[in-house]
Amino acid sequence: MKTKAIRQGTPHPSGLDRTDRILLRLLAERADRSYAELSALVHLSPPAVHERVKRLRRDGVIQGTVARLDGRKIGCPLLAFIHVTTEGWGMTKPVLELKALADVEEIHTVTGDTCLILKVRSSGPESLEDLLSRIQEIKGVRSTQSYVALGTYLERGPMPEVPERLSDGDD
Repeated sequence: MKTKAIRQGTPHPSGLDRTDRILLRLLAERADRSYAELSALVHLSPPAVHERVKRLRRDGVIQGTVARLDGRKIGCPLLAFIHVTTEGWGMTKPVLELKALADVEEIHTVTGDTCLILKVRSSGPESLEDLLSRIQEIKGVRSTQSYVALGTYLERGPMPEVPERLSDGDD
């Protein structure tokens, strides 16, 4: 009995309460939900939900709201991941300038056999080849290795876990 009370009162390591995490999950699934819809789902008033969402934006937990586009329908059906090996960590800055290109969706510095991983979406093999050529021209880039995605079964941003609430009947 005493341990159950302690576990129930323990805050989540992120500092977010259960309602915050449920709201974030609902918004991550569909960001166009109205405050009225969200309020019904979390059992709070629309103004209370609005204040929570405003706080989550202010605190940088919600960093923006974007539309997910279908690459095929906008003429960019080829999804690839490019591993970039450079002469050292100092070469990251010139590669980061690639963020100005529409084909480049994500740039990650990583550990392991490569220095950076780019997620790119292009109109076809020729466009990907042009991008690879452009990357290879950056002084300090040693090599690239490309992986073309054949299919995508899950693509989403981070999803907060929602801890189970313990009921009085739990042991």
